[in-house]
Amino acid sequence: MAEITAGMVKALRDRTDAPMMECKKALAEAGGDAGRAEEILRIKLGNRASKAASRIAAEGVVAALIAADGKSGALIEVNCETDFVAKNPDFVAFAGNLARLVTAQAPADVTALSGLALGGAPVEEIRKSLAGKIGENISIRRFARLSAKGRLTTYVHGGARIGVLVDVVGGDETLAKDLAMHIAFAKPLALSPSDVPAELVEKERKIAAAKAAESGKPASIMEKMVEGSVQKFLKDVALLGQPFVKNDKQTVEQLLKAAKASIGSYVFYVVGEGIEKKKDDFVSEVMAQVGQA
Repeated sequence: MAEITAGMVKALRDRTDAPMMECKKALAEAGGDAGRAEEILRIKLGNRASKAASRIAAEGVVAALIAADGKSGALIEVNCETDFVAKNPDFVAFAGNLARLVTAQAPADVTALSGLALGGAPVEEIRKSLAGKIGENISIRRFARLSAKGRLTTYVHGGARIGVLVDVVGGDETLAKDLAMHIAFAKPLALSPSDVPAELVEKERKIAAAKAAESGKPASIMEKMVEGSVQKFLKDVALLGQPFVKNDKQTVEQLLKAAKASIGSYVFYVVGEGIEKKKDDFVSEVMAQVGQA
């Protein structure tokens, strides 16, 4: 059996970025043949990634990037299983590289992005390799790319768990940054009341009607109560009607008018939003493993 030296393990790790022990095992299995060991690693890492793919990935990061010319920018959410891995430098770098790729090449969707080349290899291959190396499910959940009508600004908050990309027409850099921060804080569902999805408005109207019915007031009064509740809802969720986070006496719309500015478009992501997280029963899991031993 060929001797597996520390130098051979290091050389294989440098080429594959796989864990040291995995490299050593692969070299032993390959009888010291570095090329064969690399093939073994790719198979094993790929298998690890496949096994992890069924697990829920609700942690992760949001990465934001604006092109050097300021004409385009991207926001992307990449997920993993634990907040520990969300801080992994390789994972964070992967998300940043994807934001750069989206900005430069404008893929149509996640499938198209996964087929693009990143550093000489397809994004999907790199994703699988990283998932295998880390041992967690890693997924590219969503991204948005904006083209500037005015000034693109990004804001990432909470350990890269909340990200904003906004296009502000007119105004200055301070205004743009303030608006990005406001969006991160207030999380508006739409730019204006007319942009709020009709199904959400109808849902709110039904809730308001049910509450009004319990009041026992005349129909004409209940109608006004319902309309008032709906209008309050629209003011709360539409960006332009929200009180500005730095001055609640002024709405965002009033702030923009005073600065002779407008918002062309915006997007914001909250990591894991809408993903149902699995609730692990640690005691049951341990007992199950004891029973299998």
